[in-house]
Amino acid sequence: MDDFLLGACAFVLLMVAVSLVAVLRGPGSVERMMAAMLFGTGGIASLLLLGTLHGMEIVINVVLTLAVLAPFATIAFVRAGSALVRDEADADGGPT
Repeated sequence: MDDFLLGACAFVLLMVAVSLVAVLRGPGSVERMMAAMLFGTGGIASLLLLGTLHGMEIVINVVLTLAVLAPFATIAFVRAGSALVRDEADADGGPT
């Protein structure tokens, strides 16, 4: 079972590295936010696997707390982007 968890952790980190190349090719802030979310998701998955592997309950609790808080960064990013679009539309005199 230990070898399986360690292999799953290595697979998750490898997939994060491979997909990160594709995400970072984009020049915009959306791509950078996707990269940050990808790092967060892969990190959470890896730490959960390693915490389970070594029986460290405190690591699992901390990582699960971070997983609960992570969507707030995405929500803040989307709200800031929608406010920016709304401000640009107001400046152009377009409909809101």
